[in-house]
Amino acid sequence: MTISSRIATVVAATLWLATGAAAADDSYPSRSVRFIVPFPPGGPSDLLARPLGAKLSEAWGQPVVVENRTGAAGMIGTDVVAKSPPDGYTMGISIAADALTVALYPHMPYDALHDLKPVCTVSISPFILVAHPSLGVHTLDQLIALARQKPGQIGFASGGIGVPSHMAGELLKWRAKIDLIHVPYKGQGPATADVLAGQVPLMFINTMNGLPFVHDGKLVAIASSTLQRLPTAPEIPTMAEAGLPGFDVSIWFAILVPAATPDAIVHKIAAAFQKVLAQPDMRALQAAQGADPLFEGPDAVAKRRDTEIVKWREVVKAANIHPE
Repeated sequence: MTISSRIATVVAATLWLATGAAAADDSYPSRSVRFIVPFPPGGPSDLLARPLGAKLSEAWGQPVVVENRTGAAGMIGTDVVAKSPPDGYTMGISIAADALTVALYPHMPYDALHDLKPVCTVSISPFILVAHPSLGVHTLDQLIALARQKPGQIGFASGGIGVPSHMAGELLKWRAKIDLIHVPYKGQGPATADVLAGQVPLMFINTMNGLPFVHDGKLVAIASSTLQRLPTAPEIPTMAEAGLPGFDVSIWFAILVPAATPDAIVHKIAAAFQKVLAQPDMRALQAAQGADPLFEGPDAVAKRRDTEIVKWREVVKAANIHPE
């Protein structure tokens, strides 16, 4: 996203909040709010939701209780949100507003496009394509050349089938026309451990976990996954600069509520998140995790989600992925 488009997004979001927040029920929230995290404790969603929940508790004077409801690629927890009373007292955090699950799973326990209402985005984080030094590559051109010399012999690790790091690897395979072998793990932790050990030579890793290993020389940074270079590591080229124009993959997080939640309540929740995200300590916390606060209102979230569904459906089809 360009600077001008970010400014336009912020202006639009501010106008949206100004017109809607004033109409919100002044009594909301009058009791505790459930904040559903559909992934295990300690993961990116959980590490983001807990400080956000604490800040909302302070702002509202009501408990915001973070609850981990895990399983089925995040669908179990998100299903809880979708089927909760639409009164603003249950909300959830989602990776890419369910765009990946919609693209991957034809049969879901809820309708992500009609049973859920986006509130806002709260964070965005890029990946770095890293290689173990033993692979002997330092640039994307070198990797592509080696992969074409050894089709089906070079593996890339991920935290599981259908997670963003897996899909980034599939997008690389499709766009570069190379044959890499996907090696899924039960979470990013064990995947990272095996890449560090040289058991699997490649991985798309989030910046928080990956940059320390790059700086220590334990991993080689080939390229970052977004269109703009990383502010924390400007020496790393983007995938687009390295030879794959338009390559753009990030982890972005959105807040969702049941679809029938009144707009006035949605406005009030969004306004609270916008204020929290602007606080210096929250910005510093996200920066330490290799992420950027990102606030977009419901319409922008829906547009971002719909664009990604189209992209990932193309990748799923091209890669012939069948997670079920």
